Amino acid sequence: MPVATLLPFTATPSRKSASPTSFRLTEKFILLLVFSAFITLCFGAIFFLPDSSKLLSGVFFHSSAVETNTRTGPDSGGGGGGSSGGGGGGSGSVGSDDRVLAKIKKDHEKALLEAKDTLQKHPDEIKQDIIIEKGKVLKDLLGQGGNDLPFIEFHRPPGATGHEPLDPVTRERRTKIKEMMKHAWGSYRRYAWGSNELRPVSKQGHSSNLFGSIKGATIVDALDTLYIMEMFEEFDAATDWVEKNLDFNVNAEVSVFEVNIRFVGGLLSAYYLSGKEVFRQKAVELGEKLLPAFKTPTGIPWALLNLKSGIGRNWPWASGGSSILAEYGTLHLEFMHLSKLSGNPEFAEKVMNIRKVLNRLDKPQGLYPNYLNPNSGQWGQHHVSVGGLGDSFYEYLLKAWLMSDKTDEEGKKMYYDALQAIETNLMRKSSSGLTYIAEWKGGLLEHKMGHLTCFAGGMIALGADGAPADKTGHQMEQAAEIARTCHESYARTALKLGPEAFRFDGGVEAIATRQNEKYFILRPEVIETYMYMWRFTHDPKYREWGWEAVEALEQHCKVDGGYSGVRDVYAATPNHDDVQQSFYLAETLKYLYLLFSNDDHLPFEHWVFNTEAHPLPVIRNDKMDRANEVE
Repeated sequence: MPVATLLPFTATPSRKSASPTSFRLTEKFILLLVFSAFITLCFGAIFFLPDSSKLLSGVFFHSSAVETNTRTGPDSGGGGGGSSGGGGGGSGSVGSDDRVLAKIKKDHEKALLEAKDTLQKHPDEIKQDIIIEKGKVLKDLLGQGGNDLPFIEFHRPPGATGHEPLDPVTRERRTKIKEMMKHAWGSYRRYAWGSNELRPVSKQGHSSNLFGSIKGATIVDALDTLYIMEMFEEFDAATDWVEKNLDFNVNAEVSVFEVNIRFVGGLLSAYYLSGKEVFRQKAVELGEKLLPAFKTPTGIPWALLNLKSGIGRNWPWASGGSSILAEYGTLHLEFMHLSKLSGNPEFAEKVMNIRKVLNRLDKPQGLYPNYLNPNSGQWGQHHVSVGGLGDSFYEYLLKAWLMSDKTDEEGKKMYYDALQAIETNLMRKSSSGLTYIAEWKGGLLEHKMGHLTCFAGGMIALGADGAPADKTGHQMEQAAEIARTCHESYARTALKLGPEAFRFDGGVEAIATRQNEKYFILRPEVIETYMYMWRFTHDPKYREWGWEAVEALEQHCKVDGGYSGVRDVYAATPNHDDVQQSFYLAETLKYLYLLFSNDDHLPFEHWVFNTEAHPLPVIRNDKMDRANEVE
């Protein structure tokens, strides 16, 4: 009987305002009895029908098949067979209920089969399935956010973090260098968080105009150093800042070169070490903002670019409005990885076009002048240097070949041809037997070697193995001789820190003679060469030389608020310049840490360092090199 027929008063509008006390005792009793019967009927239908637990699961948990199957066991599905034979009283929709129950049973059986199949898989296969599913979810999320980056299955190359050295002295020294990093980073975080760099003496932020209005250069530059030193709390804090505060939507002019090697390189390296998607997104975003720099008649990029307007220009002091060899020639590694991570071939095409322009030009004595006009495609002033204005161009020729898994034959040929021209025209020996690399100006040599040029010892050692067989030993000797010369430039100062440049003329050897060449700004190039030479020779003197530099840095550059450069390395008392360069954390401390680490920490067969010491993985042509995959 319908419930409404038992309660005629509920249909009477005037009853809405009636007082409850107007119900007679018999009406109250009937009302209570009806509601009791109704509740009993409902709960009886739910809990006492066969497969009722599955029905509950379907109603309240949206048929969570795996969860219900885990609770009821594999045999519970068998009880569903009798569900159509009972519980039919009080409802006219038995057929509908049967269909619902049948669907739930089918879902449970399917989930059970999937679970059995999964349990039969190898753990690596299960892990891979999880990665793929996570990738699908990530791709959906990126699509919702308007980011069209392709899904990339992340695999961390070997050696992202290392093991403690067995030798106690080496281990102690490595720990000391980590403490130096903690002091440099902690001071920056305390006094200059979010600024590009730190003024450690005055304990405040400092921002160079190289980065325009972009902030956080030290944070981005230090990300990979924090990671490889396993300073993960600090790394997470830096990551959080990048996610929330790193902004490239600025109406400001930046150095394409500096922003590329520090910001793009730092973000790429942080991605390849950690697998955090934010770094890939930020790197590609910034790379896209740098592309307008290539809008020149030749495709040789401008040195300076306004990130908002896309208008570029060159340094006003550069010969004839030229672009600089070390700047347009130091984009290759990062841009090849940007194409790989974005799926956009334009990045790679831009840097490969630079090579086409260079290969069409005649090289004086086989050398590459530092200046090239981006409009005419002709050389500017014939000034050649393996130091400032030229250095990293040669480095990137070699490393492009290594990073390509040694398939970039064009880069390889360009490097070894250039190295031969450098040896013939620029390498000289002093009267006491110190090998140095001079500078070439219109056919005349200037017998000066910059601190920046000291990277060449490490570069030549790194490339020696790929040289023709009869050249390998010779190139390793050259690398060792350059390392010795650069060590002498340190040893011959009062502070045991190297000058910005040193000369070999007028009876002077490996000493700065001009006041504007006597400063030291925490540069890494000499330490970089020690690290490479240690890796290839295991000669203990390189670690000893590196430790000498550590002691000098601690004694003369460390201040309460961080580390500062000094204005004159020949003065008995240091005069601090009050700048903690971002590359001190990115390069100097990283190379020192690796000098006292095992060879399997960022091994050279898997990693290539950009010119800011940001490790980038070798790009394999096959899928065989898959180690340490990240879930």
